[in-house]
Amino acid sequence: MKLIIAVIQDKDSNRLVDALGSENFKTTKLATTGGFLKEGNTTLMIGCEDAYVDEALEIIKANCSHREQMVAPISPMGGNADSYIPKPVKVEVGGATCFILPIESFFQF
Repeated sequence: MKLIIAVIQDKDSNRLVDALGSENFKTTKLATTGGFLKEGNTTLMIGCEDAYVDEALEIIKANCSHREQMVAPISPMGGNADSYIPKPVKVEVGGATCFILPIESFFQF
């Protein structure tokens, strides 16, 4: 058994949870915050048998799109001003970051 931890953008979460549910994957949804953009993310915990990991990853890949977003600059506030960019820049956001962990045992009470 494996535990897939998928960090995705909030915009993709409902679509992905519905797609996983329609294929009988059970998910736990956690509200999280990203460290780079300081925006809301969703972290899904998906437990599945080893044989279904690739199927779950394909569903995640199909439902989490990349997109460009304008990011306002953050003042260095006493930090190094050499790397400060004074105007908004485009960054690529979206997609999914997935971690796959082995599960030694599983209990449901």
